[in-house]
Formats: sequence, structure tokens, C-alpha cells
Amino acid sequence: MAGVVRRKAPGQHSHVWAKLRTLWQEKHLILFKPEYTLMVVSLLWLLEIGINVWVIQKVAYTEIDWKAYMDEVEGVINGTYDYKELKGDTGPLVYPAGFVYIFTALYYVTSHGVNIRLAQYLFAAFYLITLLLVFRIYNRTKKVPPYVFFFVCCASYRIHSIFVLRLFNDPVAMLLLFGAINLFLDGHWTLGCGVYSLAVSVKMNVLLFAPGLLFLLLSEFGLIKTIPKLTLCAAIQLLLGLPFLMENPLGYMNGAFDLGRQFMFKWTVNWRFLPEWLFLSRSFHLLLLSAHLLTLLLFALRRWKRPGQSVLDLLKEPSKRKNPAQKPTEDHILYSLTLFCGWMLVLILFASNFIGMCFSRSLHYQFYVWYFHTLPFLLWSGGVEKLAPLLRLLILGLIELSWNTYPSTEYSSAALHACHLVMLLSLWLAPEPAPTPAPTPAPTPTQDQGAPQKDKQL
Repeated sequence: MAGVVRRKAPGQHSHVWAKLRTLWQEKHLILFKPEYTLMVVSLLWLLEIGINVWVIQKVAYTEIDWKAYMDEVEGVINGTYDYKELKGDTGPLVYPAGFVYIFTALYYVTSHGVNIRLAQYLFAAFYLITLLLVFRIYNRTKKVPPYVFFFVCCASYRIHSIFVLRLFNDPVAMLLLFGAINLFLDGHWTLGCGVYSLAVSVKMNVLLFAPGLLFLLLSEFGLIKTIPKLTLCAAIQLLLGLPFLMENPLGYMNGAFDLGRQFMFKWTVNWRFLPEWLFLSRSFHLLLLSAHLLTLLLFALRRWKRPGQSVLDLLKEPSKRKNPAQKPTEDHILYSLTLFCGWMLVLILFASNFIGMCFSRSLHYQFYVWYFHTLPFLLWSGGVEKLAPLLRLLILGLIELSWNTYPSTEYSSAALHACHLVMLLSLWLAPEPAPTPAPTPAPTPTQDQGAPQKDKQL
């Protein structure tokens, strides 16, 4: 009936008051209990809006690669599809086709790349979207105390600089990457693989996540059902690069995916303590590649694979795998199926990328964004329980200091490697996954097999 006011059930008021009372009683724990992650990161995200506006208005923009990006995409707009002929102020075009399409859009939006201030605000939007995606991952996994997120956003000068003062393409690739990880967490594996391939098409550093992603796909689906997802990734690369492949296929592949590109010693952040001849040595590069692959193999076989599960089991469909008879230990309970599809999924992807960073031939200053937002998760997921929070924060601080030291020094590079080594050892000592539980019912046709549907929450 019109005019009738419906009263809320008494239970609703009591539930709200109970939550508020609990919040007030635990106010001193809000910054320390992961259950309050959403509240803390929401406030920090709003604060970041003001910080980015302040940085854009008060700190001078520094031209490094933006003009070169615009020159490169302008060549495509003018009808040049031969990658060998596409060049900018800093050299030839060395990024895949997805970069061309995205920065062509930015070229038109920013009045042919001239409106730098508008470009800065667009990259501030990219930064805020990236933070939303990163914070959602941390809220889903609840591994890191909320006070750490202050260091993830507000305290890093270098990251703000990479986004809004330098306008590098690295942040665009990482935005898409974190979007893909969120899709994996929600169980949308096919769509996630598509977005992941888009991230690779912007900059191929995202391939550092590929070993971890391949392991997860084989774990979740087996070989036969993994092949269509890998085919989708390849098809997206082929479709995006088709205009350039038709013009000069070898020129495109050599330009966009040049794995042997030589880096300049003067820009290295991580190998400053080496003599330049050794830094440029191909033998040294092969040694790093071998160490990288060996470390990935060891982690896959000894840390990511569940005990009692053979490598051949990963190739089978999950329903056809043999389940180990051993009973999970207390540590193994952490790696139940539900959490494997949550924080263990994230750990494998982040660790795969981190291992690649540890053995990189060279790290330049903008590469910091490749793993910056993953560092707290890796530190708080390690197996060294006595690694006190203060020591973890010290490691974060030393890494930040190393990346902010310009030009890099022997000491800053050595400190960076020392921090990487401590983190890598801590990850190695993390508890092993539990034996594979009994197969769960097959998902409905409208969903990919993956994270339990009850986990679909912010």
C-alpha cells in the first residue's frame, strides 16, 4: 500500500552495530589484520588521486621515450608497415604490435602526442586502475598486513615517476597483466589468457610470467585442454601483428621479439659492479639464462608441484590423475584446493616473474614496475617465519633505494642482488603444496575450470 513505511528487521540493526562494535574494539589492529585490507586500500586509493594530481602539477615532466613512441606510431599512421623502417629519436621500434595500436590511440587523443599534460592524466588513470587491480589481488589473498600497502603506493617516488612523469609503455603492459591475473582468480582462464596475450603484445617482459602460467594451466586442465588456451594466445599475437607480418615477417619478429638485444652498460641498475666487458659478454648472458631456466625447473618440480605428483601427472586431465595416499600435514592445509586457486596461484605467477628479474641480463629504471607491486606478496609468502616484519620492510626499503640511486653504483647493485637472494631463499623455504585432493565435480559449460565460484568476490 502507498504511504506505508517498511521497518527494517531488528536483526539488521544489531548486525550493523555488531560490526561497528568489533571495528571499534579492534581499531588498533586495523593496520595489522589482513581482514581490514579492503578498508585500508580504499582510503589509500582515494589518497592516491590527490597525490597523482599534485605530482603532475608540481613536478616537472621529463622527456625520455614519449616522443619516440609518437614518432614510431606516426610512421604506421603514414602507411609504413615494415618494422625495419619504423624509428624514433631513441632508435628503432622494438615493441610488438599491441603497443602500436594502443599508442596510436594515445597519439590521436593527445593531439598527435603534443598535449603532454593530457597524456600525464591518462597515465594517472592507468596508475589508479592498476592499483585497483593490485589491491583486489591482495584483498582476495589476504597474505599481507594492511600497513604495508602504504609502501606499495604512496611512498614510491620511482613508480609515480614511471607512470606520470615519464609515460613509459611498461605500465600499460602491467595494467593488462594484473587484469589477466584477476580473471585467473575468478576462474575465467580463457579470457584471462586472451588479456595476458594482449599484455605481451605491448611489451614482451610479460613473458617472464609465462612459465608460471604454463604450470598453472597444466595443473588445472592437463595438456589437451591447455593447448586451446595456448593457441588463443598465439592467435592474438598473429592477428595483431598481421599487417606487419605481411609486409616483412622477419623484420617484425626480429624487431618486436628480439630476445638477444644488447643493453647499454650505462643504464644498468643490477650489474654496475661488473666490468663492462663481462656485462656485454655473450657467455655471461648464457650463464644467466641457464641459471634462470634451472631455477624455474627446480621451483616447478620441488616447490610448486604437489608432493607425490609426477611431472607426467600434469599432462593428464585432473580427473584422471592418481591422488597420493599420504595425509596432508598442518603446513599442507595451507595449500588446499581452494587456496591453490587463490594465493598459491598468485604466488606461482609472481615467483615466476621474480625469478626472471633475478637473472635478468640488465634492469633499467622503468623495469621497476615489472615487479614492484608483487614484492610485498612475495615477502609475506616466504617460508622463513622468523623473517620479522621489520626485516621485510627493510628489504622493501633497500630495493626502493637501489632503484632510486641514479646513476647506479656498485653498492646499490650489490644491495639489490642481496635483497633478491634473501627473497629467493625465503620463497624456496615456503611449505610445499598439499597432495592433490579428490577431483571436484566438473564445472558448468559456461565456466572455465578454475577457482571455486564461491571465491568470486572483491
